[in-house]
Formats: sequence, structure tokens, C-alpha cells
Amino acid sequence: MKILNAEDKSFRNYGILINNVDFAPVIDELSKVEIPEGVIYEPSVEALESTSSFAAVRDVCYGESDIQIGYCIGHNTMLNALEYHRSSEINIFATDAILILGKREDIKEDNTYDTDKCVAYYFKKGMAAEIYATTLHYAPCSAKKGEGFLVGVVLPRGTNYPLDTAHADVSTGSSNEDGLITAKNKWLIAHSEAAGEAGHFFGLNGINLDIKDDI
Repeated sequence: MKILNAEDKSFRNYGILINNVDFAPVIDELSKVEIPEGVIYEPSVEALESTSSFAAVRDVCYGESDIQIGYCIGHNTMLNALEYHRSSEINIFATDAILILGKREDIKEDNTYDTDKCVAYYFKKGMAAEIYATTLHYAPCSAKKGEGFLVGVVLPRGTNYPLDTAHADVSTGSSNEDGLITAKNKWLIAHSEAAGEAGHFFGLNGINLDIKDDI
């Protein structure tokens, strides 16, 4: 799979690099975290939200709306699933990392998506990027063999927390978007070969992309 640099102009179709907020305090805190073998996501981390970056990103990037700063860390080279939110997500890179992205507009009427439409972008340590609400994404990938990733994740407060009410079951029909909701403000389409995605809608058609041979 071809991996483009995040500074390539084509990335503007999926997001934008952020240069008007100092994320160094978040990166410093993330650098203290031990990288696990698998992948761990925490939606809200007090140490990150206590940094001076919190107020800046809340006010400048989210127009003073309430936000949370967490992280996604670990080792990964596979796509496995794609998700989207009704809001932009900001990723803060405390290590080099790769994001596999797609476009929500390419989801078919039956909520399936062809993985050959995905693109991959390489982000360098120190970068921060807004990933648009119309961009499909999931867990970052390691940028180098044997090395893990540390990525801060900023989202509106409450995103990715457990749901309060019942939603449509995926078995009721793949044309029902409500069946894609797996957490608050989170719609997810999984690949049938992905470990750990049981119970989600298996709507990713094609290869479960793996970048291990491209890094």
C-alpha cells in the first residue's frame, strides 16, 4: 500500500495539519506512557487535560465547546475497521505514526465500504492534525517495524463512551445506519477478519489492509 506524507496536498481531502496550537505539553505527557503490545484507547486522560494545551485546543479548534483529550497507543499494522463521528477529531503525534483513511461519501447505501478506496498517510512526531468528520479512520498504525505509536486524541466531551439507550441491531439490516453505532458519537464498520470486532457490522469489503510490508 502506498503511504503518502501528511504534508502532501491530497491530505486536505481528509483533514488539515494544525499549526496554531502548541501541543508540546501533550506530547511531553504522552512520552511518559509505556507503549503496550496491543492497542489501548482511553477517551479522557487527566494528565493530558491538565496541560496548557487543553484550553488552547478547546478555544481555538473547537470554538470553546467542551472537549476531552485521551490517547490511542500500542502496536498495530492493520486496518480492521473504520469509524466516523459527527465531529472532527484531532490527533496529536508523540511518535511517528500512519493513519489509514477513507471518505464517508464512499460508503454505499447498504453501509458497506470497499477497502481499496483507503489511503494511508505518514505523520511525523510533533505533528497535529484535524481529521474531518467526513473522514473514515480507526486506530493508528506503527510507522516503523517493531516500534509502537503514541497518539493523543481530542474529541467533543462524551465521545466514545458507552451508550445510554438501545440502538438497532446489525442483524436488522445493513441499510440501517443506527446499527453502526457502537458508542456515543461513534459509527463503526468492521472487517470480518478483524480480531476483537465481534458483534459489530461487518461491512468492509476487500482485503483487511496490512501495512507491515510497506514500512
